[in-house]
Amino acid sequence: MTLITYVLADGTRRDVDVEVGSSVMEGARENDIPGIVADCGGACACSTCHVYVDRDWIDKLPVPDAIEQDMIEFAWQPEASRSRLTCQLRVRDDLEGLIVHIPERQN
Repeated sequence: MTLITYVLADGTRRDVDVEVGSSVMEGARENDIPGIVADCGGACACSTCHVYVDRDWIDKLPVPDAIEQDMIEFAWQPEASRSRLTCQLRVRDDLEGLIVHIPERQN
């Protein structure tokens, strides 16, 4: 298990242990984290699991592929350097303490 911190739009922090190998989106859904809609179920076919990665973690994550980058364009208020889709972030041991900020809404 890896500890992931989900920061809700109102600033509330939810610390959750997420199984290694699953996605950050699956961790949110399994733990009833509000704001992660995940309409496509993790197929990278929507942007409803969009988050802003905490600045301290940006360089520790793999670069988003072209498909994810395309989908991020449809997210609500994307930020080029911080926006990611949680369905594309696989949980690893070295992501212990990862912090993601959930936007006010999802498109």
